[in-house]
Amino acid sequence: MNIKEKFGFKVKELREQKGYSIEYLANISNVDRNYISDIEKGQRNVSIEIIEKIITALDTDFGAFFNDKNFKK
Repeated sequence: MNIKEKFGFKVKELREQKGYSIEYLANISNVDRNYISDIEKGQRNVSIEIIEKIITALDTDFGAFFNDKNFKK
């Protein structure tokens, strides 16, 4: 799994844990829903600004988000 896929997997996992639809996450993060869908599929190279918007909308922070076994080798 590459880094884009790992990031997308984690976004989807947190979104589903919170019961958010892609549409709802798009609305609260101010990121296009198609873009979020592509992120979750590992098809987007995401900027740090978009990462911040999504992480904030998921009510977490960088440390908590990236402190996941999937991001460690």
